[in-house]
Amino acid sequence: MASTTPVQRDPGGGEPSVEELLEQARLYEDAEPSRARSLVQQARVLARTNQDPIGESEALYRLAELAYATGNSNESFAVALEARELAGLYEPWQAAVPPAPSLLALNHALAIDLGFDPEWLASDAGVAALTGTELLPGSRPVAQAYAGHQFGGYSPRLGDGRALLLGEVADAHGRLRDVHLKGSGRTPFARGGDGKAAVGPMLREYVISEAMHALGIPTTRSLAVVATGEYISRETPLPGAVLTRVAASHLRVGSFQFAAASGDLDLLARLTRHAIDRHHPQAADAANPALALFDAVVDVQAALVAKWMLVGFIHGVMNTDNMTISGETIDYGPCAFMDRYDPATVFSSIDHHGRYAYGNQPVVAQWNLARLAEALLPLMADSVERAVPLATEVLQSFNERFDGHWNAGMRAKLGLPETAADPAATEALLDDLLAMLQAQRVDTTSFFRAMSGAVRGDDAAVRSLFSDSAAFDEWVAQWRLERSADTRPADAVADAMDRVNPIYIPRNHLVEVALAAATAGDMGPFTTLLEVVSNPFVERSGFERYTQPAADGGVPYQTFCGT
Repeated sequence: MASTTPVQRDPGGGEPSVEELLEQARLYEDAEPSRARSLVQQARVLARTNQDPIGESEALYRLAELAYATGNSNESFAVALEARELAGLYEPWQAAVPPAPSLLALNHALAIDLGFDPEWLASDAGVAALTGTELLPGSRPVAQAYAGHQFGGYSPRLGDGRALLLGEVADAHGRLRDVHLKGSGRTPFARGGDGKAAVGPMLREYVISEAMHALGIPTTRSLAVVATGEYISRETPLPGAVLTRVAASHLRVGSFQFAAASGDLDLLARLTRHAIDRHHPQAADAANPALALFDAVVDVQAALVAKWMLVGFIHGVMNTDNMTISGETIDYGPCAFMDRYDPATVFSSIDHHGRYAYGNQPVVAQWNLARLAEALLPLMADSVERAVPLATEVLQSFNERFDGHWNAGMRAKLGLPETAADPAATEALLDDLLAMLQAQRVDTTSFFRAMSGAVRGDDAAVRSLFSDSAAFDEWVAQWRLERSADTRPADAVADAMDRVNPIYIPRNHLVEVALAAATAGDMGPFTTLLEVVSNPFVERSGFERYTQPAADGGVPYQTFCGT
C-alpha cells in the first residue's frame, strides 16, 4: 500500500503526475531514501490507476534501484522481475525438480559481481536456487514467448521450450542482469521436446561464453552448471544438466516478431519502450524512438559480428530468435572456432547448405535486422509506406558500420596505423592476406599472434606457417611498406597486437576432449581448458598444446545443438 506522505504540487494545483513524483524522488535518494521510496510507490500506484504500464514499469525499476542501494537485494530482485514482465510475452512456470543435483562448475567471480555468496551457491540450498527449484524471495519464474526465422523459415511460436527466466539482479556496477536457466524442463513452448539438456552442451556454453567474455566480445555469461542426476535421451542416454546463465536481457529479434504478429500494437509499443529503457536509453529522446532503437540495434550487431569474425568465431545457428537487442552473443549450441581460414567453414550438423557459414555471418545479421525492422514498422510512422524508407536507410548502413569495425580490428591485429594513407591499398593488402591464408590453409589464430614477432624484427615464426614462403615474403613486403608510415615505437605496436590477438582460443578438438571427460565424470580437462581460455592473451608455460590447431585431415569436425 502506498504511503500518504505529502508531496510538493505544481503551483497550478492538481495532483502530481507520475513523472513529477519520480522527479521529486530523485531529490531525496541520497539524504532520505525512505521518502524517495514513498514517492516512487505513489508514482507506481498512480500509474496503475491510470492504466499506464510504461509509467508503472519506470516506477518499479526505480524501486529496484532503491532497494539495491539500501542493501535489500532480495527486494530488488523481486521488483525488477515485476517490472520486466510484459503481459502476453511470457508464461509463469516452474522448473522441474532434478532427482540428484550436484554442482559441476561455478563462476565465483561472476557470483560475487552479482551479489551472491559463492559458498552459499555451492551449498544444497544454493544448488536448489541455481536449478530454480528453490526460489529467491520475490522470484516468479517465467518462460518467455518469441517467434523467429529458423534457417530462413518463420515459426510464429517458439519461446523458452527448456528455459526459464528466474528474475533480475543488479550487479556491482548497478546494471540489471537476467538470471536464466537452460535445461530446466518442459514449458508450454517445448513443442514436443523434453525440456532437458545434457552435461556436454551446457559445459560447452559455459566454457565458450567465458572465453568470449575474456576475448572482450559481448556475451551472455555462465554462472553455474548443475548435474541433475538423471539421464536424458539423445542418440545415446546422456547425463543431464542445468545451466544458469546471466545476460543483459533475453530480448531478441524474435521477441519483437512475436509481439508484432500478435497484432497488439500496445504490446509492441510497451516492448519497444522497455527495450529502449533497458539497453538504448538514448533512443527515448529521439524524434522517432522506434527508428532510433532500430538504429542502435543495427550498430551493436554490426560491432558484435565484426568481433566474431576477427577471432574466427562461428555461431552456427543465427536464427532471429538468437539475435539479441542488447548486442550480446547468445546461445552457444553448435558454435565453434575456425582454425584454418576458409569463409565457407561450417561446423553445425544441421546447417546442410552453409547458411550460417563463417563468411555469411554479416549477410545473415543484416537479414535478421531486416526482420526486426519489419516488426517495428507500425511504430516508425503512421503508415507502412512512410515507415519502409526510414527503416531501409538505417538497414542499408549496416555494411558500412560492419566494414568500419572489421577494418579497424584488422588494422589493430596487423599493427597498421589507425588511419590508412591509401585506403584502397590497405583494402588490397587485407584481401591478399585472406586469399593467401585460405590458399595455404593457415591457422588464423597462430598467424595473427605470430605477426607481433615480425613487428619486433623476427618473422621466422610467422613465415614458418606458410608452405609457400615466397607468397608470404611478397605480402609481408607490402605490409612493411604500409607499416612504414607508423611513428609509434615497434615494441609498443607489438605489445598492442598481443593484446588483441589471442594465443589461446577454445580449440575445437580440446573442447571435445574436455566435454567427453566431463560427461564420463572427470572435470579435470574442463577446468584446465577454462583456466587457459579465461586469460587468452598472455602466453604461459605448460599450455603449449592449447595453441595448436587440430591435425589437418580426417573426418570434418561437426557440432550439434544438443536438443
